[in-house]
Amino acid sequence: MISVSEATAIILSHSMETGKEDIAIQHACGRILREEIRADRNFPPFDRVAMDGIALRFDSYNNGNRNFPIEGVQAAGEQPKKLNNNDSCIEVMTGAMLPVGTDTVVRYEDLDIKDQSASVLLQKLNLRDNIHHQGQDAKQNEILLSPGTIISPAEVALLASVGKKTISVSMFPKIAIISSGDELVPVDLTPLPYQIRRSNSYALQAALLELGCSADQFHIPDQPEILEAEVKKILSHYEVLIFSGGVSKGKFDYVPQTLERNGIQKRFHQVSQKPGKPLWFGTSSKHIVFALPGNPVSTYMCFYRYIKPWLIKSLQGNIKSSHAILAKDFSFKPALTYFLQVKIENEKRSTYGLPTSWRGFR
Repeated sequence: MISVSEATAIILSHSMETGKEDIAIQHACGRILREEIRADRNFPPFDRVAMDGIALRFDSYNNGNRNFPIEGVQAAGEQPKKLNNNDSCIEVMTGAMLPVGTDTVVRYEDLDIKDQSASVLLQKLNLRDNIHHQGQDAKQNEILLSPGTIISPAEVALLASVGKKTISVSMFPKIAIISSGDELVPVDLTPLPYQIRRSNSYALQAALLELGCSADQFHIPDQPEILEAEVKKILSHYEVLIFSGGVSKGKFDYVPQTLERNGIQKRFHQVSQKPGKPLWFGTSSKHIVFALPGNPVSTYMCFYRYIKPWLIKSLQGNIKSSHAILAKDFSFKPALTYFLQVKIENEKRSTYGLPTSWRGFR
């Protein structure tokens, strides 16, 4: 039996080169970027009006003028208008280009407009108020995203803003999720008193989909001959296999032996942890295999502690972790790494983990 840190090191040392592919940005959410993204121009590309109101010359206000005749209206998406009289103003809409000859914007809320003249109600006005300055967000050719970034909707918006219709991302390996156990029945059947519905496969599939990765499900009964034939078949079509169940020391736990007979070299079996002690990991020149305990809590924990970091590293993504302060003391007697279930609570600027009770894991 090995430690959690040893298991982690072994798994991450067997990351897989998955290659890359070009996809449309509409399908990029959750994918891992494999190219550098730079600003194709300044952002914003012009002095941009940040508030609906009027644009004026600050010098005129600073010299005591408070009433500004309105020369026209500058809408977003129009060529910039030019201020003809330094003591006048132009109405401006949010997102519009700042009119030529103006340098300050006053919000409608701070104005009294009557008879095509705007009176400024503010006692104090600052030069270049309410202007989103050219290049304030990014300069032309500035690096905006680096390879390894996990793409979220925010990154998709950025990619669109720099004109990237397609991008290079890491390809996903072909993944099979395999449940075993004669007590498991499909979700659409009513279980007999000694049966339960399959849930781990769906949880694993959903967890992979969070990363944008699809996987196929299989279920194999606890019969050595059938298991042998099905595993051989699955290995011929998939690169990554994730088993749920059949890895403990029971008389019907045939998965480890079957994998080894099919050329998968065991890297470790059993980790000094709770839950998830019976975790099995093996490799071949073409395959990565995780065999997780069948208990739902163990399956869930092992995926997020081991499989997700392995997959992100294989996809050349940046592995990130978050931390929380344990809200109250907790002790655990056996000499194992204990993965404590907590409820996350945010208080002011700190994140706390409140221990909760859980049962039925291995």
